[in-house]
Amino acid sequence: MGFLNWTKVAIIYEDDYGLVKLRELVRSPRSRDMEIHLRQAGPESYRQVLTEIKTKEIRNLVVDTKPEHMHHFLRTILQLQMNDYNYHYLFATFDIETFDLEDFKYNFVNMTAFRLVDADDVGVRGVLRDMEKFQQTGNTILNKSRVIQAEPALMYDSVQVFAVGLRTLEQSHALRPANLSCELEHPWDGGLSLINYINSVELKGISGPIEFKEGRRIQFKLDLLKLKQHSLVKVGEWRPGSGINVTDRAAFFEPGIANVTLVVITILETPYVMMHYEKNYTGNSRFYGFCVDLLKVLAKEVGFSYRMELVPDRKYGARDPETGEWNGIVNELMRHEQPYVMLGAQANLTGNSRYEGFCIDLLKEIAKMVGFTYRIELVPDGKYGVYNYETGEWNGIVRQLMDKKADLAVGSMTINYARESVIDFTKPFMNLGISILFKVPTSHPARLFSFMNPLAIEIWLYVLAAYVLVSVTMFVVARFSPYEWNNPHPCHAGPDIVENQFSMSNSFWFTIGTLMQQGSDLNPKATSTRIVGGIWWFFTLIIISSYTANLAAFLTVERMITPIENAEDLEGQTDIVYGTLDSGSTMTFFRDSMIETYKKMWRFMENKKPSVFVPTYEEGIRRVLQGDYAFLMESTMLDYIVQRDCNLTQIGGLLDSKGYGIATPMGSPWRDKISLAILELQEKGEIQMLYDKWWKSPGDTCMRTEKGKESKANALGVDNIGGVFVVLLCGLAFAVLVAIFEFCYNSKRNAPPPAERQRPTGPPTCSGSLQGIPQATQQQQQQQQNSNPQESLCSEMARELCLAIRCNSSKRRRRGCEKCSSNRGSGYLQENQTPTPINGMRSQRSSLGGAIDLPPHIHMHHGLSHDFDVDYD
Repeated sequence: MGFLNWTKVAIIYEDDYGLVKLRELVRSPRSRDMEIHLRQAGPESYRQVLTEIKTKEIRNLVVDTKPEHMHHFLRTILQLQMNDYNYHYLFATFDIETFDLEDFKYNFVNMTAFRLVDADDVGVRGVLRDMEKFQQTGNTILNKSRVIQAEPALMYDSVQVFAVGLRTLEQSHALRPANLSCELEHPWDGGLSLINYINSVELKGISGPIEFKEGRRIQFKLDLLKLKQHSLVKVGEWRPGSGINVTDRAAFFEPGIANVTLVVITILETPYVMMHYEKNYTGNSRFYGFCVDLLKVLAKEVGFSYRMELVPDRKYGARDPETGEWNGIVNELMRHEQPYVMLGAQANLTGNSRYEGFCIDLLKEIAKMVGFTYRIELVPDGKYGVYNYETGEWNGIVRQLMDKKADLAVGSMTINYARESVIDFTKPFMNLGISILFKVPTSHPARLFSFMNPLAIEIWLYVLAAYVLVSVTMFVVARFSPYEWNNPHPCHAGPDIVENQFSMSNSFWFTIGTLMQQGSDLNPKATSTRIVGGIWWFFTLIIISSYTANLAAFLTVERMITPIENAEDLEGQTDIVYGTLDSGSTMTFFRDSMIETYKKMWRFMENKKPSVFVPTYEEGIRRVLQGDYAFLMESTMLDYIVQRDCNLTQIGGLLDSKGYGIATPMGSPWRDKISLAILELQEKGEIQMLYDKWWKSPGDTCMRTEKGKESKANALGVDNIGGVFVVLLCGLAFAVLVAIFEFCYNSKRNAPPPAERQRPTGPPTCSGSLQGIPQATQQQQQQQQNSNPQESLCSEMARELCLAIRCNSSKRRRRGCEKCSSNRGSGYLQENQTPTPINGMRSQRSSLGGAIDLPPHIHMHHGLSHDFDVDYD
């Protein structure tokens, strides 16, 4: 019972002793999971009890009746027509071979019993030969079946064991006859010894090996017999301790049906099941499609025939929360939707030939493998099956299967917990999940400023800020650095004016020229300004390279306007409505889901008016094409639709994972055999070939361009190129430090030694500027400096700082040399004063009348040499 997964069983016993024998069966832990019905019945009440069992739809029976009443019980089974493959009888008798089962061999009824005496055993055959010889003397000791029954076999073995034990006792003890009285309670003195010798006996009897332990027989076995078309066949054995061992498992799941016809219900659904309309098809030939081909393969493998019928309500089956009923195929047996089951395009078709499709082809293969024929019928309500919570009833295919109105249900029928609790499913022949069908989005319209897309808006702002910061930094650093103050006319030795090329405007021009990769006529000379320029060039290299690379991606990728990307996007908006197939597993998934997103989606769909649920896939596709509607459907069906309509696409991935299976009534013997056929077809790749046949037919597949499948390019953000801004800031900070070092170093170099310094009579003043200071003021400053020829380092730094921060001019007077100027009282050259050349060298003219440039004014002080063309700062 456990091996066969019985969940509902009836136990029929004839007397109280029969109930005692079955007591352990009823009390076993495994029986707690079974619905057990105990009924006491005799020849006069067999009909009444069996009628009650049939009414309660109990298909599994354990029968313990007296051997002389067995023929009466079997005749009642025939009269009540409880002798088909749906019923399984387990008889408690060990003599099932002695009964006439000829009327049950060809009705495929399941009859199982145990046998104690193995007729094929050598010892048993020897005893049978002796009995046949003895029967020739005129004594009838063999029955018609010429099988030794269990009770005579046990009696024969008992005598053998007693004889062996008594002989052993006699060999070790002297047995003397003693007078005994039957009225006395005193036992025989040698009785205990005889029992001990009997318990130690080991021999091979006709009932099997005989061995005792603690007074109980061990090491025996019972053969498990099952009725097949030709005879009772041994399919396993039972031993104490090890329990049941089934050696022929297929016997319980393969009715051996080569001619039985199963009723298969379906719903037209491309490409699973379709119907022919053009030619004069009849019966199953009307249908074609993926599921039809699959059914053919399964029928061939399992060994059954079938008749296909359409489901009236055209639904797979879902439970209605209001009525509690299931609808669709869950009641009946097969779904009629493309590409699984479809009515063929030919007219005047009858029978299975009316249908075609994936499931029809699959059914053909299964029928061929298993060995059965079938008749296809449509489900009356056209539904797969939904449970109605108010009425507690199922509809559709589930209802049909529960009522035993069909044997198989083939189609795009999803395996789920609710359906599995009332019907059985085979192994899934296709795996899938829920996905979103949506209309192909339109292309993004061209924008005037689309060239800015490669960089995020914050990056553009950061680049602008970096441009301003670097320009200002260049201006400030150049003014602080003494090496950026140069003679604007180096060919004229006379002018005493020095100029800084990095004015505010020139600084901005230098940075923008570099950013645009055009350069400029401004070249940094100081180390600090060169650091600023170098780090800015590195920054522009990274920015421009990144922009160019990402711009190419934006130009080659057509970005689509997709308002939704996944289920979360659907749940978070209300402009696009969404729905599912009415009375289907997808609707049940959202209704029963515990995930918050799906719960919100279900509340939206349930309360939306008008209803977002559609009766058929065709209606859902039509609403999607109209726009602003997303259809939640199973991925295999969605793939079939998208392959044939380029205006439709799949949004996001799968919301769940499940499978399609062939449904059978609860406890059907076909389930496991068809499952084996499906697994074999999957290993051979035949199911994949059927899938390619119905889903990827070149003539039906649209030529979809690759644009719609290209992913959009993303603008570069701070996370991508933010590091280059950090490098830029670090470079600017380093340049400022270098400029400060240059400033301090130059100030220290121009300051006199500590021994020559005098205390200044007044605060340091900013001298040397040409703009903003009157001539009289300049002369006054020079006279003041003449009176204070030597100043401290701090005064020198203060004067240089004062000149550097004056932003209104890029020119100033050139510093004179304190060591060699003719007027040593001033640190700056006066208007008409020029440095005195060394060794009295002057400019001379050549013989050709041209001026010959003499060596420049070179002199030394503090160990350093410089000429008058370079500022003495």
